Amino acid sequence: MNYSNNLKNRLKDNYGPWALVTGASSGIGREIAMKLAEAGLNVVLNARSQEPLEDISQEISTRFDAETEIIIADLSTREGIDHLINATSTIDIGLYVASAGFGNSGLFMSSTLNDEINMLRLNCEAVLISTKHFSEVFKKRGKGGIILLSSMVGFQGVPYAAHYAASKAYVQSLAEALRQELKIHNIDILAAAPGPVKTGFAKRSNMEMGGLVMTPDQVAVPILRALGRKTTVLPGLLTKFLVGSLMTVPRWAKIKIMSLVMGAMTKHQRIASN
Repeated sequence: MNYSNNLKNRLKDNYGPWALVTGASSGIGREIAMKLAEAGLNVVLNARSQEPLEDISQEISTRFDAETEIIIADLSTREGIDHLINATSTIDIGLYVASAGFGNSGLFMSSTLNDEINMLRLNCEAVLISTKHFSEVFKKRGKGGIILLSSMVGFQGVPYAAHYAASKAYVQSLAEALRQELKIHNIDILAAAPGPVKTGFAKRSNMEMGGLVMTPDQVAVPILRALGRKTTVLPGLLTKFLVGSLMTVPRWAKIKIMSLVMGAMTKHQRIASN
C-alpha cells in the first residue's frame, strides 16, 4: 500500500508529537503503530502483555526515528482505563487510536454473561471513557485526532455475532456524531470499519473465516489516509466490495445475508456442541 511522504508529513504535522495506540500488541493496532512511527510520530503502546510491546518498541527504535512508551493496562477494567489516563497525563498526545477490542461468535445463548460483559466494557465503556478524556485534552491543546475501530458488522444486526456487532454499532454511531460535534474544536474523528482481517481476532472469537480476509498492512494506510478527511472509512477493496454489495439491500435482508455468512463461519461450533 502506497504510503506517501505527503501523508506522513500531514500525520506528523497535524497529530504529533505523540500518538497513543491501544491494542498495539498485534493486528491492526500494531500495524497502525508501526506506520505512525514511520511517519515520525512517537508512539505510546498499550496492551495487556509486556513482551509483545517490548518487541514492537525495539523494532520501532531500530527502524524509525521515533520514541516509544509502553503502558500495560487491561482496558476491560476501570482500573486499567484510569492507569492509562494517568500514565499519559504528562505526554503531549495528539492522536488517539482506540484499537483494543475483542469479539466472540456463535449462539448468544451459548455464551457466558461474564464474556459478554467484558466485551461490552472493552469495546464500549473503555471507548466512551477514553474518547471523552482525550476529546477534552485535544480541545485544550487546540487540535487532535481520534480513530475508533468500528467494523463492517456494525451497520446491521449480525446473527451468531449479535453482541459483538451491537458493540461495533455503538462505536460507529459515536464516531459519526462526534465528527460533527468536535470539528469546531479542530478535533478529527474517524470511524474505521474494516471487513475480515487476518489477526488474532478469528482465533479468539472461534470463527473460521476461510479465504476472504485481508492483512493488517492492507488496512492501516487507508485508515490513516482517511483521518481528517472522512467520517467513516471502509479500508481495503474487500471491505468496499462486501459493504457496497449490501448498500441497496433492505436492512431486514442484510440481517438474513449476514446470518448466512456468519452461520457458515461458526457452523463448527454448533456441530461440536451437538
